[in-house]
Amino acid sequence: MKTTPFTMALIYGLMGALFTYLAIKSVQDTIWNFYTILLMIIATFDFTTALRFLFYKKFIEKQK
Repeated sequence: MKTTPFTMALIYGLMGALFTYLAIKSVQDTIWNFYTILLMIIATFDFTTALRFLFYKKFIEKQK
């Protein structure tokens, strides 16, 4: 089974949303703790990867 760039973008977008949710839930008294910052860094990586897959999909469609 072949995965499309749109499917990968959707997966990474959902993972980014999940890590953002977990970061929001991990806040106790301040946002400047290790786990919150780590979760937000992972969420940022996931969202940027999702955007790259969407731009790659657009690039492939343009080539056809």
